[in-house]
Amino acid sequence: MIGFITLGTNDLPRAAAFYDALLPLLGARRSSESARYVGWSSAQGAPMLLAIVPHDGQRATPGNGTMVALQAQDRGLVDQVHRKALELGATDEGAAGPRNGSFYGGYFRDPDGNKLVVYCMQA
Repeated sequence: MIGFITLGTNDLPRAAAFYDALLPLLGARRSSESARYVGWSSAQGAPMLLAIVPHDGQRATPGNGTMVALQAQDRGLVDQVHRKALELGATDEGAAGPRNGSFYGGYFRDPDGNKLVVYCMQA
């Protein structure tokens, strides 16, 4: 159902470098780009995540209550991606760990303040 998700940025080269280093851990690679955006996906036709400069020319701001969830295969990969995000300059919004039964996730904000969670469902 989801085709793509956009995350606003005020510094496209910085956002591109952040996600170029982070998303390959989840099997995604840069798949689309222009002067205003860069996109990543795991396969042609798969949903994309895009870092984008707002079309209206205003500053990008993170939405309150908006979050993107990145699915990982297992807890080890959740830990690895969360740790890598922090190494790349993300801020910690909640250490990787179990939450609410079978959900295991780690929360962070990218360098533009967008909130993401990397997660897996535990057996």
